Amino acid sequence: MLCYNLIGDGMSLIKDSVVGFAIGDAMGVPISAVPREELLKKPVTSMIGNGTYNVPAGTWSDDTSLVLATMDSIINFKEISYNDIAKRFCSWAGKKEYTATGEVFDIDNTTKKALVKFLKEGETAVKCGSYEINSNGNGSLTRMLPIALYCHFNKLKDYEVFNVVKNTSSITHANEVSILGCYIYVNYLLFILNGKDKYASYNMVKCLDYSDFDEDTVAYYNRLLKTNIGNLRIEDLKSTSYIVYTLEAVIWIILNTNSYAESIVGAINLGDDTDTIGAITGSIAGILYGYDDIPKKWLSSLKRIDYIEKLVLEFEEVLS
Repeated sequence: MLCYNLIGDGMSLIKDSVVGFAIGDAMGVPISAVPREELLKKPVTSMIGNGTYNVPAGTWSDDTSLVLATMDSIINFKEISYNDIAKRFCSWAGKKEYTATGEVFDIDNTTKKALVKFLKEGETAVKCGSYEINSNGNGSLTRMLPIALYCHFNKLKDYEVFNVVKNTSSITHANEVSILGCYIYVNYLLFILNGKDKYASYNMVKCLDYSDFDEDTVAYYNRLLKTNIGNLRIEDLKSTSYIVYTLEAVIWIILNTNSYAESIVGAINLGDDTDTIGAITGSIAGILYGYDDIPKKWLSSLKRIDYIEKLVLEFEEVLS
């Protein structure tokens, strides 16, 4: 059994990763769904506004909103309550809480259906997620950062990590493909949080025991787990919202860049699901390179940064 220990940089890791996540999200929002070919001709390298959703520069999407809602639930309960997390997701979707500008946009259909089921049918949260094979977007992957931090600072064992990840994903995405993608990402974060470099962490993820998952499910991740994803050509990558492709793109970017800014610029200019790929990349790059490596111009443009940092401090206090 693996055991994750509290070592290394301490609580600053939470600020590094959460703010890193929000910046990556906001950088990607204006160019969401823009094709890679267009972006490679004229790459985006600064925090811009308008674009796909016609929002001000520094506006983050549902990705950051759901991360903040998850954090807020853990802050209030001092542990993970799946039903409370779902209630807070509903407050985001219905009451526009946890948003950057009082506006909800970019909610995926699988998440929407699960929250409707939770609200209208009174179903237990972990039974609301879709089991359908065509419901494997990255909607649960994008809100796993607080779960990884919770597992790390509470020193959960590997079977406990698996159960928490499975249940949290199942609030909206209950298919095994989604759960496995979340499990891979959380473990990659955990290895990095424990001081391993990005290459060693990737190799350790490839060596994990995946026997709790069906062989056909694991096969969806063969490029990530059986080869070196970092060696692929950019043309071989897809950067859509399909969870397998999202995870491949994120880890490819992380392995092929060497600073926070380089990681985010690389991630968002892959095109397509730019906000989510930017956000997840930002969570990892934030830990690897630290808050101080985030460009100051990007930080100054981020909407409600004081609110985000306030939640970070409260989250730190709960996990300390």
